[in-house]
Amino acid sequence: MGQSSTPPRTVPLGLVSPVPPIALAERRPVVAAERLIAEMVPPPRFQQARFSTYIPDQRQPSQAEAVRVLETFASGLTARDGASAKPAKKRWFGRSAQPATPAGPGGVYLDGGYGVGKTHLLASLWHATPGPKAFGTFVELTNLVGALGFQQAVQALSGHTLLCIDEFELDDPGDTVLVSTLLTRLAEAGVKLAATSNTLPGKLGEGRFAASDFMREIQGLASRFRSLRIDGQDYRHRGLPEAPPPYSDSQVTDLAGSYGAGASLDDFDRLLTHLSEVHPSRYGALLDGVDAVFLRDVTAVPDQSTALRLVVLADRMYDRELPVVASGTAFDSIFSEEMLNGGYKKKYFRAISRLVALARDSRQIAAAS
Repeated sequence: MGQSSTPPRTVPLGLVSPVPPIALAERRPVVAAERLIAEMVPPPRFQQARFSTYIPDQRQPSQAEAVRVLETFASGLTARDGASAKPAKKRWFGRSAQPATPAGPGGVYLDGGYGVGKTHLLASLWHATPGPKAFGTFVELTNLVGALGFQQAVQALSGHTLLCIDEFELDDPGDTVLVSTLLTRLAEAGVKLAATSNTLPGKLGEGRFAASDFMREIQGLASRFRSLRIDGQDYRHRGLPEAPPPYSDSQVTDLAGSYGAGASLDDFDRLLTHLSEVHPSRYGALLDGVDAVFLRDVTAVPDQSTALRLVVLADRMYDRELPVVASGTAFDSIFSEEMLNGGYKKKYFRAISRLVALARDSRQIAAAS
């Protein structure tokens, strides 16, 4: 018998014998408080971020100055024993006795536009600081408080040397007050603070989230923070990235089936419904063991509550660098014009950018199959 003219298919590493895909919509993870705290670390893409790997733009002296100030700030931080510190005792008339704290500012705020390296610098500060320490986005911090309760969150974080908050947001007054109160309690317990943010809702074209806005919203904490202005080119003017063409439903199903262990496969509507039944603090655990996400029949998101849950899931997928193979509506069209022009538009722009990036990554899966 002669040989076939079609060369045998080479199965790349990761594309092994068929294994049934995971259904995210069937998972109901239970996450211990200890895990929620332990997972408050920089995303994988910033695990190697250090001050030495941040390359300042020579045309922007404020960038090199920020590195110098943050290195000095980190050098003044000493490890704590990790035991939850007790908040300062209340005096009469509601005033708190302030515990003795090391000299220097109680916190730093990195004030600058999108794309100037604020998250890299914040992660570098985290890596340079002795533990225990925590790093999370503003959304992750509010989700942590929602999962643990305010008092338990204070207790869990009070023994930390440093708390880093990336992407501080002011689009929800209730969350802003909640986090400001939390930070006040932690500062009273001796925790040092660091924060970044991008732009205020409604000011997307202005390039940056002003330090004055941040200081006004944290009120009593403002005197503890040193604001560092970081200048640089703002990349938001480039607009939304264009999403790659979606796959067909059958392509998504076939690719998920051939991927092997680590694939998840869900119908988009069912997954969105399931997200409403899982606390956002558990979305990371929802993705345990997942290496690639496959979604069938992506549609426009129907309402704001659903959209905000999808934003959190997109963040967790992006943190884990999970390629997303999807059919249906392209990711740059899933949020309505009303959503993109509303108070939460910064979240939606970020989610679109991240989902499009993950969808582009999925092309490697299709090429390998």
